[in-house]
Amino acid sequence: MGSTTVSDAATRSTGRVLIAADKFKGSLTAVQVAAHVEAGLRKGAPGVTVTSVPVADGGDGTVEAAVTGGFERRTVRVTGPLGEPVDASYALRDRTAVVEMAEASGLQHLPSGVFAPLTATTYGTGELLRAALDAGARTIVLGVGGSATNDGGAGMLSALGARLLDRDGAPVAPGGGPLAGLATADLSGLDPRLVDTEIVLASDVDNPLLGPKGAAAVYGPQKGASEADVATLDAALGQYVDVLALAEGPTASAAADAPGAGAAGGIGYGALVGLGATFRAGIDVMLDVLGFEAALDGVDLVITGEGSLDEQTLHGKAPIGVAQAARARDIDVVAVCGRLALSPSALGSAGIRRAYPLSSLEPDPAVSIPNAGPLLEQLSAELARDFLT
Repeated sequence: MGSTTVSDAATRSTGRVLIAADKFKGSLTAVQVAAHVEAGLRKGAPGVTVTSVPVADGGDGTVEAAVTGGFERRTVRVTGPLGEPVDASYALRDRTAVVEMAEASGLQHLPSGVFAPLTATTYGTGELLRAALDAGARTIVLGVGGSATNDGGAGMLSALGARLLDRDGAPVAPGGGPLAGLATADLSGLDPRLVDTEIVLASDVDNPLLGPKGAAAVYGPQKGASEADVATLDAALGQYVDVLALAEGPTASAAADAPGAGAAGGIGYGALVGLGATFRAGIDVMLDVLGFEAALDGVDLVITGEGSLDEQTLHGKAPIGVAQAARARDIDVVAVCGRLALSPSALGSAGIRRAYPLSSLEPDPAVSIPNAGPLLEQLSAELARDFLT
């Protein structure tokens, strides 16, 4: 048996299954995960009724999940994190847009092995937000994660009309490092449509902007920042806060300590201060946007998952949000994953009855990752025999 279970006696369910899994990072998108799970379920329980709602928690894959959920994909040309033009997509339905900052300012746009922790910019994310406003969006979900940037959202605000100037009255250069020379800030020129637009900052990260748990210290090294770079960035972001506080008042200082301010290189802070954004856990926002509650109607079993079920999963990742929503309706939840690093008791406390890791079939990641699809089908057939027959 390739699974970890909360109890020896499995609850056997018949009827309708809902697949609501996130991506397996580095191997399968959320849509692909759902397809392989469904194929495996049909092998193990041919008569099963299956629906799927691919989910995301605000990071990369969020636009894809929204498009799968019925939103229209819109693609525009924007400024990439290194200043080069890139194509970036957002999702639109009626007057609601889902904007994924990684589409414009993500690590995916950096050449392999190349990082720019001091100079990468979120300018393109601001352009993407402006495109959503141009399309008529008046509710915008800004999903943050997977960023290449550490600029506190300064580039984003500049693209939307803010003036961030150095001591000579010139615009500060792109990136987090040059914010050390920021002298004045004027947000009065921000796009006036923002006042009438609800901006929701969707993230699974609740870090503050500054200090040992801040954007630079915790996430800077993942973006190529050395120890010296981290110190430089933290000080520069501190200067950014001080200058914005002079321009906007004490709320700008308080926002640096707010949950989510440190998300995605501090773009959360820029969204909170400049865009009047409201912070919410990314998965909760996306479940609302995707109509997850309605999708649960008549469901007997929910299958969730992501690439690694570990300690980070417990802090607002997609499987936890899915499990909480399903368990509130007294629906059993099981999970599939690439690797499992949670105990049965931790899974149970999270509302997940059993987890099925690919590593139980193939422990070598070098083999498992490129073969994740077929392995997931094999595992899902086992899951079907356990729960659906």
